[in-house]
Amino acid sequence: MSTVEVSLSRLPSADAAVLKTPATPASKHAKEEAKWCETANIFEYGAAANPVMAPIPVLVHPAILHEQGSTRIIPFDINDCLDIDSPCTSPNLMASFVRVCETESIDTKAVATSQAFYVIRGSGETTGEHGAVSWSEGDLFVVPVTKGALTHTCHSAAKGGAALYWVHDEPLMEYLGVAPAGKKFEPTLFKRERMLAEVEEIAHANRGTEVNRLGVLLGNKACDQTKTLTHVLWSLLNSIPANSVQRPHRHNSVALDLAVAAKPGVYTLMGKEIDTNGDIVDPIRCDWTPGGVFVTPPGWWHSHHNESDEVAWVLPMQDAGLYTHQRTLDIRFVDDELALHKAGKIRGSAFAVTCRQYTEMVELGAQVPHEKKQGMKRVWSAEKDIATGAKMVGMKRVASYAKVPPKPASSGGSA
Repeated sequence: MSTVEVSLSRLPSADAAVLKTPATPASKHAKEEAKWCETANIFEYGAAANPVMAPIPVLVHPAILHEQGSTRIIPFDINDCLDIDSPCTSPNLMASFVRVCETESIDTKAVATSQAFYVIRGSGETTGEHGAVSWSEGDLFVVPVTKGALTHTCHSAAKGGAALYWVHDEPLMEYLGVAPAGKKFEPTLFKRERMLAEVEEIAHANRGTEVNRLGVLLGNKACDQTKTLTHVLWSLLNSIPANSVQRPHRHNSVALDLAVAAKPGVYTLMGKEIDTNGDIVDPIRCDWTPGGVFVTPPGWWHSHHNESDEVAWVLPMQDAGLYTHQRTLDIRFVDDELALHKAGKIRGSAFAVTCRQYTEMVELGAQVPHEKKQGMKRVWSAEKDIATGAKMVGMKRVASYAKVPPKPASSGGSA
């Protein structure tokens, strides 16, 4: 492998780095400029690079809230805990229960790019500008930007009413001061039977082996690259077999976890650090209650424990579609990290880069991109550059183009 040498100039000392103020002529916009300067802050980098912010707390939205009472929306609003002005459950997402009593209807509305609904209990239908869908317990559906309201009607349900778990990204829109300009995917429906069949197939294929999580990622045809529920939302239907433990992992997105099914003795441990055995240091324990939601803070290690005799199920909702697109989700599994640490390495990349990809990047070094061409993707390759003698001079870097394959005709569709 060739070595690419880059010459860097040494920075002068701090004493020598004082910038001289150049003489500037009087500005004809002095009054406006003075006004603009009033809102400028400048911070010392070391002290402000990791600002002190309100942490994401470990809180629970209990199932009892949707198991009784009138038809209503029950928001999991913790904006006061996060020092955020508008309603939210995490900085980017809002989670709520929607209780719909039998034979009754309720409207929901959000200024959001993505809305997800998981049916905790009951059967019914939802209608709106995108059409109509019938649903029953265990189904999940997502809708893109919706200008009007969605109307949810309960046909039958235990406990006197249906319950939906509703998550959307209006807090992200509020933070950015924007409204969605158009839909990024088509309304998409995941039926309970199909999801369970896929999980069973995966369980069968992995029988006799230990896996960190045993479930299915719910993807959208409009999100082929990120393999996520929508461009913002991410979800997983995960099963925890009886009398088993799913070892810790962590990711940069906040998880809003719905305990779909669990007997007493099912819980999650979570914390900031792990020890040399891969166990969480001073963990917070969160016991699962079927139909309840709990918050897993970003970056925290968390493990799932099932000490009961039945399979437990959990459905996390995250803004990890956005993180995956940004290459910053950074999912890490504890045993992988322990192996790296034992080898004397510390992983720095937040985005999964294969060994082959990294080797190629090192061989290429830093490159100035060549001209873009419509319908083509710019690529680089390294070839051995051999002189007329037997001596290898180094690597020859070749800039070229690859044809971009056509995209599917549909931007989305039912899964």
